[in-house]
Amino acid sequence: MEEQVEMVGKAFVDHYYHLFDNDRPSLALLYQPTSMLTFEGQKIQGTDNIIAKLVQLPFQQCHHVISTIDSQPSSFAGGILVFVSGTLQLQGEDHPLRFSQMFHLIPTVEGSFFVLNDIFRLNYA
Repeated sequence: MEEQVEMVGKAFVDHYYHLFDNDRPSLALLYQPTSMLTFEGQKIQGTDNIIAKLVQLPFQQCHHVISTIDSQPSSFAGGILVFVSGTLQLQGEDHPLRFSQMFHLIPTVEGSFFVLNDIFRLNYA
């Protein structure tokens, strides 16, 4: 069970950040109307609002480098909590930004997962 949770968490993280870095509007496939994103303290609910926020960020190109992925089963049947830390390199910037992000993944009837909760924070030192 633990190995499967870790495998799903890593596969999700690889897929999510690939889409974020290369085709941000496609992230809409990972959210549902009940999904909530907290981005730097701002709460946003629903697929359309979440994608609007992510697409309207003040940078077009970036590259995520993942340092850690911690996954564990949630109390929601089949749900998985995924905590990510890493750096975000913005085009034209010399120094990467450190970030942390948490996802609560919920299984779908189709056999995949959607993001119910997503919390993102930059880490300032």
